[in-house]
Amino acid sequence: MTTTSALAALPHEWQLWINTNLGRACDPCGMADVMVREGHFDLHLARMAIEEARRKDFTHLPALRKLPEINSAANSVATPDRRVDILFTLKSPRIVVVGNLLSDDECDALVAYTEERLQRSPVVAEGDGESRVHQHRTSRGAMLQRAETELVARIEARLAALTAWPAEHGEGLQVLRYEKGNEYRPHYDWFDPALAGPRRHMERGGQRNATIVMYLSEVEQGGATSFPELGMQVQPKKGGAVFFANTDGYGAPDRQTLHAGEPVVKGVKFIATKWLRERPYV
Repeated sequence: MTTTSALAALPHEWQLWINTNLGRACDPCGMADVMVREGHFDLHLARMAIEEARRKDFTHLPALRKLPEINSAANSVATPDRRVDILFTLKSPRIVVVGNLLSDDECDALVAYTEERLQRSPVVAEGDGESRVHQHRTSRGAMLQRAETELVARIEARLAALTAWPAEHGEGLQVLRYEKGNEYRPHYDWFDPALAGPRRHMERGGQRNATIVMYLSEVEQGGATSFPELGMQVQPKKGGAVFFANTDGYGAPDRQTLHAGEPVVKGVKFIATKWLRERPYV
């Protein structure tokens, strides 16, 4: 008679999560509570899986992966053409808010370049991976090719230096316009490998390891980038940006990175989003 393994019954990302947190000497009871609350697992299954994992040898945990990162040891970071200010950092999940990433002229030029190309922003369908308009996302946007213009290439080179991540590992910039009432409800940027549609997108460069949201305009009211799981909001500031890692050091999607574009109450918000992939994006 074969005994079913509780640990093996869990998705791979949760197996890694259990191993990682046991290796950090986290409280098993607290871990089980997190699995019930965030993973919607049965409490008995969660406890059995954790106990099974505790009986195993953790000296051979998966190797930590290199990820995009902003060095926040000092109050600013020097890139080849601009010094970027570090305004706020959070270790877990990894979030860094920066200022002076773009000049006013660069912001205005990027807005002017894309304004005639804006179309209703889509989302990735879970079933087939096709891009579709959805009521949860009401902005208008334009997708750019990498190095499409001298300005785009300059910004991409600056981002590569800031995050120590090759420019060819990034998707093209996506410029978005949010008018009054426009929003993007809470969502994740990482692809769920358990779903067929997102798996298709991972074939072109792997997981979205990190996101950079750059603010191209001032907004009179509303329009913050919020992180509901953290009770945190980043207010739009022209030329500034927020960087966050979408996966942990083992490559598992980080559910704490749930985020939203809050509705614009007054004014117009322009942003440029950059997604950083684990492999060259082609």
